[in-house]
Amino acid sequence: MNGPDAGPLPADEKLPVPAVERATRILDIVARSTAYPSLTDLARSLGIAKSSVHNLCRTLVSLNLLIRRPDQTYQLGPHLMRWSNAFTRQSDVAAEFAALWDSETGMAGATITLTVLEGAEVVYIAARNSEVSHSLIDFRAGMKLPAAFSATGKAFLSCMSDFEVRRLYADGLPAPRTAHSVASVADLVAQLSDIRMRGYSVDDQEVAEGIICFGAAVLDSRNTPIAGVAVSLLTDDVTEANRERIIANVRRIATRLSTRMGADIERIQVG
Repeated sequence: MNGPDAGPLPADEKLPVPAVERATRILDIVARSTAYPSLTDLARSLGIAKSSVHNLCRTLVSLNLLIRRPDQTYQLGPHLMRWSNAFTRQSDVAAEFAALWDSETGMAGATITLTVLEGAEVVYIAARNSEVSHSLIDFRAGMKLPAAFSATGKAFLSCMSDFEVRRLYADGLPAPRTAHSVASVADLVAQLSDIRMRGYSVDDQEVAEGIICFGAAVLDSRNTPIAGVAVSLLTDDVTEANRERIIANVRRIATRLSTRMGADIERIQVG
């Protein structure tokens, strides 16, 4: 199927091969089902005849892409693990970040960064600095900042439970970097609750005076956070008119990176 990142098909390939599309949909249904689906379940979900589904499933079973259970229901087959392992070996979130940045940013004058979480800190693994926005701070690979104050760190922490966050900061938060840095664990937990509801994080001058950052988590094939992406600008450059567009851009970048890393975005949105 032509996914969101696949680009336009050539003129002679506008329509997918129906059998391939249906087989892929069967695998998706089985992967997302909380119970093992039967032939009837699959036919109902696909909206096609049971005989057609039976032929497709028989082929998928013969290829070890599906397993037919004794009760005539289906589960994923072991051949998929080969693809999963190969995908993991071939995936590099930093490389995907660079490729995505080169193809589109939509935010002239902004700095975009990619981090990973290490304990209570974020480590920057990629940064595209803008001279316009970053006379105040120079983000660079290898740089570390407190997760509690940074946009990407807050995005990571929002994926944890409140209990995990309080355990991480059992001895309190690190020393503030600015007068705007979150002051207590209770305030941080309240921030994280807001982040979970709206789907993005904000560092409003908590890392550096005069800099505001908007962030979101990048998820892997298990829908767990493996990186954080953030866009940083001068506070004076963010207005009511462009704020929503900036947030939409960083969320789109995080979503596209997550998709390239194998995340099941549809399941997240449904949840």
